[in-house]
Amino acid sequence: MAKAKDLDKLIRKYALKNAIDYGKADVSSVLGKIIPSAKGMPVPEVRKEVESVVAAVNKMGKSELESEYSPFEKEFDDKARDTAKKTAKPNMELEGATIGEFVTRWPPEPSGYLHVGHAKPIFLEDEFRKIYKGKLFLYFDDTNPEKEKQEYVDADKRDLEWLGIKFDTEYYASDNLEKIYEYAKKLIRDGNAYVCSCSQETIKSARLAMEECEHRKRQPKVNLAEFEKMLLGKYDDGAAVLRFKGDMKSQNTAMRDPTIARIKKTRHYRQGTKYPVWPTYDLAAPIMDSINGVTHVLRSKEYELRDELDTTILKVLGLRIPRIHPFSRFNIIGNTTHKREIRELVSKGVISGWDDPRLMTLSALRRRGIVPGAIRELALKTGITKADSALPFEMLLAENKKIIDEFAWHLYFVPEPVKLTVRGAKEIKAKMKLLRSGKFGNREYSTNDTFFIPADDAARLKDGDGIRLKDLIDVKVVSKTGSSITVEPSTGATGKIVQWVSDRNYVECSILVPGNLLDKGGNVDPESLRTINGYAESYVEKLEDHEIVQFERFGYCILDDKKKMQFIFISK
Repeated sequence: MAKAKDLDKLIRKYALKNAIDYGKADVSSVLGKIIPSAKGMPVPEVRKEVESVVAAVNKMGKSELESEYSPFEKEFDDKARDTAKKTAKPNMELEGATIGEFVTRWPPEPSGYLHVGHAKPIFLEDEFRKIYKGKLFLYFDDTNPEKEKQEYVDADKRDLEWLGIKFDTEYYASDNLEKIYEYAKKLIRDGNAYVCSCSQETIKSARLAMEECEHRKRQPKVNLAEFEKMLLGKYDDGAAVLRFKGDMKSQNTAMRDPTIARIKKTRHYRQGTKYPVWPTYDLAAPIMDSINGVTHVLRSKEYELRDELDTTILKVLGLRIPRIHPFSRFNIIGNTTHKREIRELVSKGVISGWDDPRLMTLSALRRRGIVPGAIRELALKTGITKADSALPFEMLLAENKKIIDEFAWHLYFVPEPVKLTVRGAKEIKAKMKLLRSGKFGNREYSTNDTFFIPADDAARLKDGDGIRLKDLIDVKVVSKTGSSITVEPSTGATGKIVQWVSDRNYVECSILVPGNLLDKGGNVDPESLRTINGYAESYVEKLEDHEIVQFERFGYCILDDKKKMQFIFISK
């Protein structure tokens, strides 16, 4: 157990780290780091100290925060590096895993769309399945009828197929309620669970005060009868819950008689109104893992306090206990992955949907031109580490660029076009490579004396300046009048190379440019999605929806809607 003075230093260290990673320290995140070192100390007292330190850290300016964090930076970096050596590509190992005896599962709750944070465990599990010649199951944790929809199940399957993940089998918690009920009854008969009819407010305050509920002392046969009434639908929503008999004096709040089943008569997307009682994750997940032969559970460290509860439930039921591996999911700075927040933004029309290109959902990344291989590479590089991973989006874009550069068409786009007339120009046959390597041949155009160039390039030109119309001719500026420029061919002219389109061969188009959805204050940035209008060379009419191009000197883009000729900017 850490001494009070040492604990204060530890709290400050993790609060500083949390603020550096996310821009603002979070009480729950810091508390989760501290609890293992605070055994024997009352959790309310520890939480109060964490709240005080977090409040102080969050008042710091950027320079002060960086200065205070600097003594700990090497320690955190070294720890993350050491963990990555063992758990990240190419040296991936999983403690306790055995070749031929490895079984894991991916457990989405169909209450929203999958996001980039979910991709990390999916790819890690898939990679470990290959390494240990094991199995990977798709397990839908669908025991909350108020939030779950078939729409989300379908979206999850679509996203997983896009990622290239193939599962050995698929099953649903809601299809196994009868089995889970039987295990719940065993808990009750053995005196390890009881029905409680206290209000949620009473339960919450008693757990905080470490006080036992009056229903805890009832005989198993009474509790069993009450549970049967719950199953028969004799109670309304919220009138009673089933609680696991843990330890109300435990410093781990998850062990203080948690609710493991509750009444919810809302129609379920898959089971309809067949079942009025629904198990919580803490009851359903460990039972489903054990009876389906799962040997290793990879899950976010946010569940770490619940590890003790899950293993205790399996122990008293006499079921096999899988090995749990907590890790940190990676998050992208300047964005949100919280389903509730995204649902609210969609319902209010602040964003266009779950595939809005500013989001980090997998459907949004797919629409934006991020390829699965880039996400996989980043996930495997970060490995199974518990160090928080708040990554800039640029890291994902860098991995993406390595892949899309191999196949992206190389074309010209002129943003905010300005007319350029070449005095005395003759018809020229332009011939340009489709890719730098030229392996996909050329595109050809017939030009005359009228072209369009980008407004930014035009604004910098002065009379007498020389420029190079890329892959075509050298010209010299003769005059500028308003938004029109007149030039003449000049073999001796030297100057900036600019991309262009001919007035014979262009298509009007627009490019959506997504930025960070949230500003530094955590609010939606109204400038996070801009539109740039311009002309693209007519070759773009040969593209199919979702094809990726590199508009030279502008960036990589994906064709989002061919009818509208709308692209989405990917990266430089």
